[in-house]
Amino acid sequence: MPAMHQGSDAVNNAVRLAKCAKAFQIPVWGTEHAPEKLGATAPELASLIDQMLVKHDFSAAEILAPVLMPVVRAPQGNARSLPKHLQKPQVAAPERCSMVLAGCEAHICLLQTALDLLEQEMEVWVVTDACTSRTERNRDAAFDRLAGNGAELVTTEMVLFEWLKTSQHPNHKLVQSLIA
Repeated sequence: MPAMHQGSDAVNNAVRLAKCAKAFQIPVWGTEHAPEKLGATAPELASLIDQMLVKHDFSAAEILAPVLMPVVRAPQGNARSLPKHLQKPQVAAPERCSMVLAGCEAHICLLQTALDLLEQEMEVWVVTDACTSRTERNRDAAFDRLAGNGAELVTTEMVLFEWLKTSQHPNHKLVQSLIA
C-alpha cells in the first residue's frame, strides 16, 4: 500500500464499507494476489473479511463466481405440449447478483475482475474512493473503461446510504458515525 496513490484513503474507505456490510449482514470477501510476494491485506481491513481467497490470476472472477452465482437447474417434467393448466409453474429466474468492488491496482486486478463479472451478467458497483493504483492515471483509466463496459461507479457514501435507504433504519447511527 505505501506505493499506491492515496492508498491510506482507499483502505480507510474499504474499512468503512466492510464495517457497514457486516452491520447489514452482507458477506465480505477479500482476495489477495500473490500475497507471499506482494504482501497481505492491510490488517485493519483483513480483520473484517469473512473469507479471504488467494489468487494468482489477475481476475478474481473465477474464484468468486461459484460463491456468488446460484446453481440454475434445467426444468424437469414439464412438457411444453401439455395444456397450460397441466404444466408445472416455472421457477422465476434468479435475481441478477450484485458485487460491490473495492481494491488496489484498479487498472489490473480490479478491472479484470469487474469485466469478467460483467461478462457473467452480474451487476458490478466499483467504489471509486475505495480503489487505487500506483498512479492516478492508471486508476482513472480503469474507471473510464469500467464505466464504458457497464459498471456502476460509486463512492463509499453512495453505497452506505443506498444500503440504508431511510434515516429510520436501525443502522442509521452506525452509518452516520462512519462518515463523520
